[in-house]
Formats: sequence, structure tokens, C-alpha cells
Amino acid sequence: MLSVLRNINGDKAIWAVAALLALFSFLPVYSASSNLVYVVGNGTTVGHLVKHALLLFLGFGIIYGVHKIPTHFFKGLSLIALPIVLVLLIFVLAQGTSIGGANASRWIRIPFVGFGFQPSNLAAVVVMVYVARYLSKIRDIKIGFTESILPLWVPVFLVVLLILPANFSTAGIIFSMVLMLCFLGGYPVKYLLGIVGTGLLCLTLFILTAKAAPDLFPNRVDTWMSRIDSFSNPDDVQANYQIEKAKIAIATGGIVGKGAGKSVQKNFLPQSSSDFIYAIIVEEYGLVGGFALMFFYLFLLFRIVVVANGAGTVFSKLLVLGVGLPIVFQALINMAVAVELFPVTGQNLPLISSGGTSSWMTCLAIGIILSASNKSIVQDNNSNKHFDESNPLEVLSGQL
Repeated sequence: MLSVLRNINGDKAIWAVAALLALFSFLPVYSASSNLVYVVGNGTTVGHLVKHALLLFLGFGIIYGVHKIPTHFFKGLSLIALPIVLVLLIFVLAQGTSIGGANASRWIRIPFVGFGFQPSNLAAVVVMVYVARYLSKIRDIKIGFTESILPLWVPVFLVVLLILPANFSTAGIIFSMVLMLCFLGGYPVKYLLGIVGTGLLCLTLFILTAKAAPDLFPNRVDTWMSRIDSFSNPDDVQANYQIEKAKIAIATGGIVGKGAGKSVQKNFLPQSSSDFIYAIIVEEYGLVGGFALMFFYLFLLFRIVVVANGAGTVFSKLLVLGVGLPIVFQALINMAVAVELFPVTGQNLPLISSGGTSSWMTCLAIGIILSASNKSIVQDNNSNKHFDESNPLEVLSGQL
């Protein structure tokens, strides 16, 4: 263990924030898991805590392994991973829209280990790396809109459209983050406006198709519409049950909260250990705990910007922003939902909420950021003028 700690490189502040968030997560996850045990009748609180610990342990293993990979390798890895992601998304979509009740079209069940895997979370990271690769490639080249359609927008739209039927919020976040990264990467704004218009047109056609043929995507469009209607009609208490319980939790938390493990609303609030864990945190630790948590995410954003600014190549800069900004964006969305600033989205609180795939993909993104901040790797990348032709991955990543 000591040898592992001695070999940790990259931005120490990001390591510290990730570790603090992960360590703190044990308290609210253990507390909120009582809902799953005593209300839903699923497992034991200790069992959920051990599972959460195992998932985070594997997640930090991902961070450690990925942060040792030279940053330029991610160029080639994104080209390899993108077709795999598309196949996985097609596979989960072909499963149908429900297995045993709901949400099966988001998951691939891993045999023997009892875990589920959401390819959409992996797709979110892979797409951002792929877009960063493309933008860095054309950075100093004047390129027309039609020339960018096939290599850039076709893969992006394929991923988004495959995720959209089962997970509107994730599809929307991916599309929004791609647009933001393209804007930061210098992609012409007039082209981006055309892409936004195309995206809205595709979304409209999808909704009209789903309404005209409801058997294709049963319940999904109705779910989105009901969430939007509930958000726009806050007086409907029955439709806003989750939000009402979340607001009660936040209101009763006060300044310093009720204390660790003393939440009352965790017994009534569905998804209290995942989607609405922020409400439980504020109830138990008050506004002090809620604002402290927000501070750590904003500090993470600050360090992401610092690392991006100090990165040695255009690709590294865009890579850090591409995989880093969605982490903070997702955290802010989760918090905004809990205080009714956003409709219910189903997005977890990164590194805090229980859940495997989301935590692992957050760890993957953090590992990529740390790789870009790893000075020894950056220096090696800058001094590496020639590529080993016997290593196909290095040729692919270096030349592309």
C-alpha cells in the first residue's frame, strides 16, 4: 500500500477532493440505505455499505491505473472504444424497455457478480475524449461544416440517439457537454447553431414518433412529460412526491442538521441513497454540510480549469475540460433537482451516491484528468518526437 501511495502522481488537490468525497459518502450512504432495507426489503445496511466500499475501492483502482497512462494514448483508445460503445448501446436497446419492471434498457447485467453496467455512462466519457481528439486535430485547420459531419457529428448523434429512448437526461447532458467542448475548442459558433437546430428537430421527431407509436418506447416519453408537467405545476403534491419529501428534508435540516444517521425523510424518500442523497445530506448536516459539499465540487472545477490551463498540448487541454466539466455539471444538476430548480433527472451525485457504473466512470474521468496533470508523463509526451512503430496503439494514438 505504501508503494502505491508513493507512486501517486498528478494534481494532489484533485486526489484529495476525490478521496474526501469518497470517504464522506460512507456516512450518507449507510444512513440512507436503511430505506432499501426496511422499506423496500432489500439486503442489510451493512451489506449496502460493504458493496459501496467495494465499488469505490475498484473505482480508485481505476483512477490509479488510468492516471499512469500517457495522455496521448487516449486518442487511439477513443477510436477503439467508440465502436464498442455503439455496439453495447445497441445491445441494451435491443433488450427491450423492461425486464422485471423497469429501466432494463439502460443496463447490462454482469453474470455471477450481481452488478449492472450502464453503457451510457461509459459512452459519456468516450464521446468527450473522441470529440477532444477531433477538435485538437483540426485546431489549426480551416474546415467546412460538411467536412466535420461524418467524423464528428455522426458518431455524436448516433450515441445520443441510442441513449435517448431509455435515458433522456444522460443524452441531454452528453449533447450539451459536446456543444460546450466544441465552443471551447474553437468550433465555429454558426455551425454549432445549426447542430442545435438539428438536435431539436431530431428530438421533436422522436417525441412525435413515440406518441404516434407508443409500443415502441412505452412509458419513456410519458415519464419525461409527466416530470416536466410536475415541475411546472408545483401545487400537485401527489405528482411531486419525491420533490416534496426532498424539500421537507432540506427544510428540517436547518443550519447544522439533525446529525449523522438521524434523517427522517430517508424512510419516505425514494432513491434516497442515490438520486436524492443531497437532500438527506442537508437534513443530517444542515446548510453547513450542503454548502461545504458544493464548495468541494466548485473547488474541483477550479482545479480542472487549472490543470487544463497548464496542460502542454491542445488535446490535453480539451481532454481535461471534456471529461472534467461533466462531473461538476452532473453534481450541480443533482443538487438543483433536490431544491426543485430542475425537473427530476435521475442523475447521481458523483462519488457520493451509491451505484457502480456512475462511480466507476467518474473515477475513469478523474484518472484521465490526473494523467494530463502528471508532469512526468507530460514531459515524456513532449519529448517523445518519434513513435514506436512496433506498438500499434502508440502509432494510432500519436499519429491521429
